[in-house]
Amino acid sequence: MSKGTTIKEAITRWEEKHGAKASECKEIKMYSQIPFIEKMDASLSTLGCCEMLSLSTNCIEKIANLNGLKHLKILSLGRNNIKSLTGLEAVGDTLEELWISYNFIEKLKGINVLRKLKILYMSNNSVKDWSEFNKMADLPMLETILFVGNPLEEKHSAEGDWRDQVQKKLPKLKKLDGEPLIRKEDDEEA
Repeated sequence: MSKGTTIKEAITRWEEKHGAKASECKEIKMYSQIPFIEKMDASLSTLGCCEMLSLSTNCIEKIANLNGLKHLKILSLGRNNIKSLTGLEAVGDTLEELWISYNFIEKLKGINVLRKLKILYMSNNSVKDWSEFNKMADLPMLETILFVGNPLEEKHSAEGDWRDQVQKKLPKLKKLDGEPLIRKEDDEEA
């Protein structure tokens, strides 16, 4: 079996394809590398200007080495092998969107560091318990969640109380699973 593509190799490929220095660009997309990227290595720290980083559709197992990404607002890690949200501390004060659908995340430990997070795309993961879901209540800016395909959502959608439960737990949320949340007080203002 061949070894995975390193971040350094992926950056070099990106620069050759785009004719630009990755260290000076705001948007870097290194998804679907062949062979897949397996590790978020220290070469990520060279992307100091990056505001949007996509490493989706690879074989990354854990979030790491984000400390040089001082301007990162959008991190796309969908379709990887990620099992936990630890490793986000370095972007806790800048990250506004985390796209992490189609992974193996069961626990939301570590999400509380994302003080500016507005959008969380986390469909098709493995969250089963309200105790984990409730950790999102610590995110003061959170407005949008995509949570379809998690065991917790599937169970409560089948029972018919998913949207009501989420509204109680996250009263500031504006959009859930692609649909706006409408509250009673919103109706009264109209």
